Amino acid sequence: MALWSAPGTSQQQLIKSDHRSTMGMYDDNMMMKQILATHTPDGREVEVNPVFQLIEDILNRATLQVSSGDNAAQAQMEIEDKAQQASFIAMIEAISFAIDRISCEIAYKALSGSDAHQTTVSLFNMLAAYSWDAKLVLTLAAFAINYGEFWLLAQIYSTNPLAKSMAILKQVPSILEHASNLKSRFDALNSLIKVMMDVTRCIIEFKDLPSLYITQDVPAFTTAISLIPTAVYWTIRSVVACATQITTLTSMGHEFALSASEGWELSTLAHKLKTIYEHLRKQMAVCYQHIDERKSLEAYQMLLNLFEMVHIDNMKILKALICAKDDLQPLVDGSTKKRVNIDVLRRKNVLLLISDLNISHDELSILEQIYTESRQHATRLVNQYEVVWIPVVDRSIPWDETMQNRFEYIQSQMPWYTVHHPTLIEKAVIRFTKEVWHFRNKPILVVLDPQGKVVSPNAIHMMWIWGSNAFPFTSLKEEALWKDETWRLELLIDGIDPELLKWIREGKYIFLYGGDDVEWVRKFTMAARTVSTSARIPLEMVYVGKSSKREQVRRVLAAIMVEKLSYYWEDLTMVWFFWTRLESMLFSKIQLGRADDMDPMMQEIKKLISYDRDGGWALLSKGSQIVVNGHGTTVLPALLEYDMWREHILTKGFDKSFKDHHDKLYSIAHPCCRFEFSTHGGRIPESMKCPECQRVMEKFTTFSCCHDDNVPGTQY
Repeated sequence: MALWSAPGTSQQQLIKSDHRSTMGMYDDNMMMKQILATHTPDGREVEVNPVFQLIEDILNRATLQVSSGDNAAQAQMEIEDKAQQASFIAMIEAISFAIDRISCEIAYKALSGSDAHQTTVSLFNMLAAYSWDAKLVLTLAAFAINYGEFWLLAQIYSTNPLAKSMAILKQVPSILEHASNLKSRFDALNSLIKVMMDVTRCIIEFKDLPSLYITQDVPAFTTAISLIPTAVYWTIRSVVACATQITTLTSMGHEFALSASEGWELSTLAHKLKTIYEHLRKQMAVCYQHIDERKSLEAYQMLLNLFEMVHIDNMKILKALICAKDDLQPLVDGSTKKRVNIDVLRRKNVLLLISDLNISHDELSILEQIYTESRQHATRLVNQYEVVWIPVVDRSIPWDETMQNRFEYIQSQMPWYTVHHPTLIEKAVIRFTKEVWHFRNKPILVVLDPQGKVVSPNAIHMMWIWGSNAFPFTSLKEEALWKDETWRLELLIDGIDPELLKWIREGKYIFLYGGDDVEWVRKFTMAARTVSTSARIPLEMVYVGKSSKREQVRRVLAAIMVEKLSYYWEDLTMVWFFWTRLESMLFSKIQLGRADDMDPMMQEIKKLISYDRDGGWALLSKGSQIVVNGHGTTVLPALLEYDMWREHILTKGFDKSFKDHHDKLYSIAHPCCRFEFSTHGGRIPESMKCPECQRVMEKFTTFSCCHDDNVPGTQY
């Protein structure tokens, strides 16, 4: 990528800032025009990265900034490997003459007292045929050889006779004897060398940016490229200043004190280069963001294309979703807690459990129960599906110890496969889960068949309603299961409480009731008990709470327990599961596009969900058969007015008598229907018909806070 452009406004501002007469005798614009006029590249290429790696190693060791441990060893190994390559050796041979010329030119100009700018211009003339980054690296290489030689002699002259003789000629022992007096000089040199290396590294980084993802039409890239000639000039100018200090020191001895103006020059150059570097880094950050967005867009498009294609197995799909970085063991086996290869999922039905780190204890507990039971009563078919947790986290939030601990805790609770770490999930995959699979914050369960084809965009509703009986969790299976269902009590409470199933088998009357008003609960249970005693019917009542307001539900449960008002579920997970299953029935129909079908069963489910949003409610069944499903404003009055319909029990029976009176009250009261869909829940229907009157319901935007601990974001 060519790094050349005329200097722009940004670099002019940088040059103008803090410009002193000692630092430049020439007008800034004229100076840069002079430098640009020397630039006549002939296309020759210099592999700057390995050369710069050598320079870094020399200057780090010379300035006692050597990296410790594995990084230093790794860098040394890379240098040694490069040194053995014929192409690298040939490249060093090609540039060694230019490096020697630069070294001699700098030394000669330093001893002859030439102006720093004129010396810098002569170097640019000498390097006219090279690219901007090559000019800089070759000049730094010349400096590194001389500076490195000085410090090499300083380090080994006391133990090496040859080095000792050379060191004496260069006055090294004398200089080191007065090291304390020269500390400020070497501190200033080290500070300037560090920022010189930072700027050079940044310029090389710009050259290595992938042209496939970033071009001249990106403003940040254009701004940076226009600044590079200025950055190269001031870095080479700084090399001249540093080299002059070392040359005069070894030539004239330690007595040659650093003058105030020279000390000011080094610090001013360091300040100027630091300003340039910070500006380049700022543009680099914008460029990387642009590249990241382009790569993410490319990866996202690749995912879209992959899911349109037909595959012989599911490996391409799973690798694109889980281990795009080619991690050899991206999964953790939930049973052994050991890392495994993605091949364990080959040609299996895979259920991708997609959630953030706020998956609730209730969700995890019920999913684990369903999964464990399916394995305990496994059939050959059930063993052909595996669950994999895909943790989705917000990449804009820095990963910290709290998040790591939360992730590890959730992972430890899962008996199925999990992704080893959330960082394995690419941004494009996160975008895909949100835009294509409609993941928000609530967990979803995407089902892939053995060929990697999506057979259900979200089977979590099937899992809540039917558990592993919904295998293979396809939309076709979902349709078939609904065809076999009827409006009966088992549909509402299956898999939650065996005691209720026992009552059903015994043919008892059963009241399911809910709400968060303790007084209403007292009145309802008392009225129901009075009616059952008078009518001599075997009645059981169970309080199933409310889909939200968990703290208020706890208070109602406490009253029921103390006052022995009815049967209840002490474990709030059972309450949560009841309402989750009920809402899943609606979401399942929405996903199938059948939410507004004239299906009596669906209308009753919608009524029940609506009643939960406002006040108390009750549902009466006789055994499996549901008799009445009503709001508290109609069910309680119907019980309280028992004397008005008791006379019909002998002829119509209790069921019909109670239903007729309730329906009469209902025709007068007609409570409003209301549905609330959280934006965390994924798919939200564009419209919905009222289950009572079949009119299209009005749509509102509601902001709600129930001060509840059972909401998205619940912590463990």
